[in-house]
Amino acid sequence: MDATAVRTGTEGKTWGGDSHPLKASYGKMMMWFFILSDALTFSAFLAAYGFSRFKYMDEWPIADEVFTHFPFLHGVDAPMYYVALMTFILIFSSVTMVLAVDAGHRMKKSSVIWYMFFTIIGGIIFVGSQAWEWANFISGEYGAVETKAGRILQFVNAEGEQVALESFAVDLPTERVMLTKSDALWYESDATLPDFYLEEIVEGFKANPDLLIRTELLNESNEKTILSRAESLERLERDAIGVVQGANLIHNEYGPPLFADFFFFITGFHGFHVLSGVIINIIIFINVILGTYERRGNYEMVEKVGLYWHFVDLVWVFVFTFFYLV
Repeated sequence: MDATAVRTGTEGKTWGGDSHPLKASYGKMMMWFFILSDALTFSAFLAAYGFSRFKYMDEWPIADEVFTHFPFLHGVDAPMYYVALMTFILIFSSVTMVLAVDAGHRMKKSSVIWYMFFTIIGGIIFVGSQAWEWANFISGEYGAVETKAGRILQFVNAEGEQVALESFAVDLPTERVMLTKSDALWYESDATLPDFYLEEIVEGFKANPDLLIRTELLNESNEKTILSRAESLERLERDAIGVVQGANLIHNEYGPPLFADFFFFITGFHGFHVLSGVIINIIIFINVILGTYERRGNYEMVEKVGLYWHFVDLVWVFVFTFFYLV
């Protein structure tokens, strides 16, 4: 059959595209194309994360031991609580965006204003929360020792609870020396140096017989392996080369540096999307207040930014699942 003879719909006309393909405006179609391409990008990132985690399955950090902070509750063990709160806030902001779009369809300007306001506030809280989480992840909480092979050795007490370096490190009469460009090829600024020397950690460990070393490797119970006192001393004196506090793109007190690399890249990429969405929402919000869309006779711009916002929320559900739950 000739392709030109194919009929679609009830009008008996061959579809020719026009300005409303699939009964959607050009703007909404382009937003869907962008969402599709961005979804493929995030899928590639998460797939790479999944393959890397599978490769280091026996030594990957346990999320419940990494993300334990909660604002204004210093020292309180609250695993995943704040991340769960962040997720709820972002999902709730998606609900308010749905209500804003619905109010726009009914041409209720005041309702659109209020619902978009709540959406923007939710986005700002989420971005601020991510920045706070990054700060805690970078600064660290307990500290650890790095070995020649790039492994991480953490310290625990007799009950298996992780112990901070500052609680047992001794103060040796040594002078902290910072290398400069004129002293060595590789140098670090004083702000990036750890708070303790390795010798201070080793001597403090020897002076506290109740301390043990916990390695990155997971045992059959999916818990990190704790060495005996003799094995701990031998491993510390034989393999340790430096102190690690917090996480960056090179060192990570929680486990393999690759975990920190993926965390910074994927959550940062998503955070950039949320920040962009907040800025776009603010621009649309101002136009709503000025009555721009009321004069146009439709609130399609609110609907288009709503599609983007829902996409950002959906992506976070997958990021949350991959990084924090699985």
